[in-house]
Amino acid sequence: MNVTFIPMFHTENIKYGPVSVFLLYYDDFVTEQHLHNLLPKEQLRLEQFSHPSRKREYVATRVLRTMHFGNEPILYSDIGAPYVKGEGFISISHANHVVGMAYCKDFQVGLDLEPIHEKVMRVKHKFLSAEETRLTNTQSVEEMIKVWSGKEALYKLAGRKKIIFAENLLLSPIDKLRWKGRICFPNTTKEVEMTIDTKDNFVISINASPVYEVK
Repeated sequence: MNVTFIPMFHTENIKYGPVSVFLLYYDDFVTEQHLHNLLPKEQLRLEQFSHPSRKREYVATRVLRTMHFGNEPILYSDIGAPYVKGEGFISISHANHVVGMAYCKDFQVGLDLEPIHEKVMRVKHKFLSAEETRLTNTQSVEEMIKVWSGKEALYKLAGRKKIIFAENLLLSPIDKLRWKGRICFPNTTKEVEMTIDTKDNFVISINASPVYEVK
């Protein structure tokens, strides 16, 4: 784990096997002071955001990109998955005043950062399967956030839209950090080992190994 302090930002790099998760923490900052981190098209995109917090989130993401990939554009696939041409696979997520970017040279990654908050208890019935209700502590806010966050990361790995979280994305705990993830559709089932970690006041979900299809 590497931690670096630079003006306006605090960065941290965490390794999960072959996957790097780059984190950039920020407080309120003047977005106009960091426009040199944005490409011309990105500056035009920034002008479309009206809310200051959304602008800071967008700029912080590009600052993090520039730190690790220079001014290469963030491109998006047909299903909205981000990548940097010629560099490998990336995944981007945000929590409160932190942006994360996962990177792996060899396989697709799905990253989610999720703040730990009580309101998850009001919606847990919408994303929990019957098996997950039995296998997890449904009275624990942190554990419910872990399940929700893990499913958000699985969603990025599923490669399609119109997904029902309680039916198509399934999780079962292996140990404190590792979970078995399943992506289930009528004609195919895929599995992947997820790492779901707690960091300060948010949860990090990432796959540190590739998704594979179950025969």
